[in-house]
Amino acid sequence: MNEDTITVNIKYKDVEQTFIGNLDDVWISVNRFFSQIIPSFELAQRLMLTIDLQKLIEDFKDIITVAPEGPELLISKQKISDSETLGFYLIAAYMGHKLGLLSEETVSKDELQTRLGKSSKTTSARLSELYSERLVTRDNEGNYKITTIGIKHFQEDVLPKIRAKIQT
Repeated sequence: MNEDTITVNIKYKDVEQTFIGNLDDVWISVNRFFSQIIPSFELAQRLMLTIDLQKLIEDFKDIITVAPEGPELLISKQKISDSETLGFYLIAAYMGHKLGLLSEETVSKDELQTRLGKSSKTTSARLSELYSERLVTRDNEGNYKITTIGIKHFQEDVLPKIRAKIQT
Protein backbone atom coordinates (compact mmCIF):
# COMPACT_ATOMS: atom_id res chain seq x y z
CA MET A 1 0.00 0.00 0.00
CA ASN A 2 1.14 3.48 -0.68
CA GLU A 3 1.02 6.38 1.79
CA ASP A 4 -2.18 7.83 0.33
CA THR A 5 -4.21 4.66 0.89
CA ILE A 6 -6.66 4.56 3.76
CA THR A 7 -8.59 1.58 5.12
CA VAL A 8 -11.86 1.98 7.02
CA ASN A 9 -13.74 -0.99 8.42
CA ILE A 10 -17.35 -0.47 9.55
CA LYS A 11 -19.38 -3.05 11.43
CA TYR A 12 -23.04 -2.33 12.14
CA LYS A 13 -25.12 -5.19 13.56
CA ASP A 14 -24.71 -8.03 11.03
CA VAL A 15 -23.36 -5.80 8.24
CA GLU A 16 -19.63 -5.33 7.84
CA GLN A 17 -17.95 -3.32 5.13
CA THR A 18 -14.32 -2.41 4.47
CA PHE A 19 -13.35 0.55 2.31
CA ILE A 20 -9.84 0.87 0.91
CA GLY A 21 -8.57 3.60 -1.34
CA ASN A 22 -7.52 7.21 -1.39
CA LEU A 23 -8.99 9.54 1.21
CA ASP A 24 -11.61 11.10 -1.10
CA ASP A 25 -12.91 7.77 -2.46
CA VAL A 26 -13.13 6.20 1.01
CA TRP A 27 -14.84 9.30 2.40
CA ILE A 28 -17.48 9.13 -0.36
CA SER A 29 -17.95 5.38 0.16
CA VAL A 30 -18.33 5.73 3.92
CA ASN A 31 -20.88 8.51 3.51
CA ARG A 32 -22.79 6.44 0.94
CA PHE A 33 -22.75 3.48 3.35
CA PHE A 34 -24.25 5.59 6.14
CA SER A 35 -26.80 7.34 3.94
CA GLN A 36 -27.99 4.35 1.89
CA ILE A 37 -27.13 1.05 3.53
CA ILE A 38 -27.99 1.79 7.16
CA PRO A 39 -31.47 3.26 6.55
CA SER A 40 -32.30 0.42 4.15
CA PHE A 41 -31.07 -2.12 6.67
CA GLU A 42 -33.18 -0.55 9.45
CA LEU A 43 -36.24 -0.44 7.17
CA ALA A 44 -35.78 -4.10 6.30
CA GLN A 45 -35.55 -4.95 10.00
CA ARG A 46 -38.89 -3.22 10.62
CA LEU A 47 -40.48 -5.36 7.91
CA MET A 48 -39.06 -8.62 9.22
CA LEU A 49 -41.28 -10.52 11.60
CA THR A 50 -39.25 -11.73 14.54
CA ILE A 51 -40.27 -13.32 17.80
CA ASP A 52 -39.22 -11.85 21.14
CA LEU A 53 -38.66 -15.07 23.08
CA GLN A 54 -38.66 -13.35 26.46
CA LYS A 55 -42.04 -11.70 25.76
CA LEU A 56 -43.41 -14.95 24.36
CA ILE A 57 -42.47 -16.79 27.54
CA GLU A 58 -43.96 -14.07 29.69
CA ASP A 59 -47.19 -14.02 27.66
CA PHE A 60 -47.69 -17.79 27.81
CA LYS A 61 -46.23 -18.57 31.26
CA ASP A 62 -49.58 -19.53 32.78
CA ILE A 63 -50.91 -21.27 29.64
CA ILE A 64 -48.12 -23.65 28.56
CA THR A 65 -44.92 -25.09 29.93
CA VAL A 66 -42.13 -27.41 28.89
CA ALA A 67 -41.77 -30.45 31.12
CA PRO A 68 -38.94 -32.98 30.77
CA GLU A 69 -41.49 -35.15 28.90
CA GLY A 70 -42.25 -32.36 26.44
CA PRO A 71 -44.75 -29.53 25.89
CA GLU A 72 -47.67 -29.33 28.34
CA LEU A 73 -50.79 -27.22 28.78
CA LEU A 74 -51.41 -25.56 32.12
CA ILE A 75 -55.08 -24.90 31.34
CA SER A 76 -57.96 -27.27 30.72
CA LYS A 77 -58.36 -28.43 27.12
CA GLN A 78 -62.11 -28.17 27.67
CA LYS A 79 -61.81 -24.36 27.77
CA ILE A 80 -60.11 -24.07 24.37
CA SER A 81 -60.67 -25.37 20.85
CA ASP A 82 -58.78 -28.27 19.32
CA SER A 83 -56.92 -25.87 16.99
CA GLU A 84 -55.92 -23.67 19.92
CA THR A 85 -54.74 -26.72 21.84
CA LEU A 86 -52.55 -27.84 18.93
CA GLY A 87 -51.18 -24.32 18.45
CA PHE A 88 -50.31 -24.03 22.12
CA TYR A 89 -48.48 -27.38 22.11
CA LEU A 90 -46.50 -26.29 19.06
CA ILE A 91 -45.63 -22.94 20.66
CA ALA A 92 -44.45 -24.76 23.77
CA ALA A 93 -42.28 -26.99 21.56
CA TYR A 94 -40.87 -23.88 19.85
CA MET A 95 -40.03 -22.27 23.20
CA GLY A 96 -38.57 -25.50 24.58
CA HIS A 97 -36.32 -25.82 21.55
CA LYS A 98 -35.20 -22.18 21.66
CA LEU A 99 -34.36 -22.56 25.36
CA GLY A 100 -32.39 -25.75 24.70
CA LEU A 101 -34.85 -27.89 26.69
CA LEU A 102 -36.03 -29.87 23.66
CA SER A 103 -33.88 -31.21 20.84
CA GLU A 104 -36.44 -30.26 18.17
CA GLU A 105 -39.23 -27.75 17.72
CA THR A 106 -41.25 -30.15 15.58
CA VAL A 107 -43.88 -32.51 16.97
CA SER A 108 -45.18 -35.63 15.26
CA LYS A 109 -48.83 -35.95 14.32
CA ASP A 110 -49.08 -38.99 16.59
CA GLU A 111 -47.74 -37.02 19.56
CA LEU A 112 -50.11 -34.15 18.82
CA GLN A 113 -53.00 -36.62 18.57
CA THR A 114 -52.06 -38.07 21.97
CA ARG A 115 -51.79 -34.60 23.52
CA LEU A 116 -55.10 -33.52 21.97
CA GLY A 117 -56.82 -36.71 23.06
CA LYS A 118 -58.89 -36.92 19.88
CA SER A 119 -59.08 -39.26 16.90
CA SER A 120 -56.54 -39.29 14.11
CA LYS A 121 -59.18 -37.87 11.77
CA THR A 122 -59.94 -34.91 14.07
CA THR A 123 -56.26 -34.19 14.65
CA SER A 124 -55.51 -34.35 10.91
CA ALA A 125 -58.43 -32.04 10.12
CA ARG A 126 -57.34 -29.41 12.66
CA LEU A 127 -53.70 -29.59 11.56
CA SER A 128 -54.80 -29.28 7.93
CA GLU A 129 -56.77 -26.13 8.80
CA LEU A 130 -53.80 -24.63 10.65
CA TYR A 131 -51.52 -25.59 7.75
CA SER A 132 -53.79 -24.00 5.13
CA GLU A 133 -53.82 -20.79 7.21
CA ARG A 134 -49.98 -20.93 7.23
CA LEU A 135 -49.97 -21.04 11.04
CA VAL A 136 -48.09 -24.35 11.07
CA THR A 137 -45.77 -26.05 8.65
CA ARG A 138 -44.81 -29.66 8.07
CA ASP A 139 -41.32 -31.05 7.54
CA ASN A 140 -40.27 -33.91 5.25
CA GLU A 141 -40.92 -36.48 7.98
CA GLY A 142 -44.49 -35.23 8.48
CA ASN A 143 -43.77 -33.50 11.79
CA TYR A 144 -45.36 -30.13 12.53
CA LYS A 145 -44.03 -26.86 13.85
CA ILE A 146 -45.52 -23.46 14.45
CA THR A 147 -44.63 -20.74 11.92
CA THR A 148 -43.51 -17.25 12.88
CA ILE A 149 -46.82 -15.85 11.66
CA GLY A 150 -48.54 -18.61 13.64
CA ILE A 151 -46.81 -17.50 16.84
CA LYS A 152 -47.82 -13.90 16.14
CA HIS A 153 -51.43 -14.97 15.50
CA PHE A 154 -51.69 -16.99 18.70
CA GLN A 155 -49.89 -14.34 20.76
CA GLU A 156 -51.85 -11.33 19.52
CA ASP A 157 -55.23 -12.71 18.42
CA VAL A 158 -55.91 -15.96 20.25
CA LEU A 159 -54.26 -15.45 23.65
CA PRO A 160 -56.34 -12.38 24.68
CA LYS A 161 -59.56 -14.28 23.88
CA ILE A 162 -58.37 -17.31 25.84
CA ARG A 163 -57.45 -15.17 28.84
CA ALA A 164 -60.94 -13.63 28.81
CA LYS A 165 -62.50 -17.08 28.49
CA ILE A 166 -60.58 -18.71 31.36
CA GLN A 167 -61.15 -15.80 33.74
CA THR A 168 -64.93 -16.21 33.58
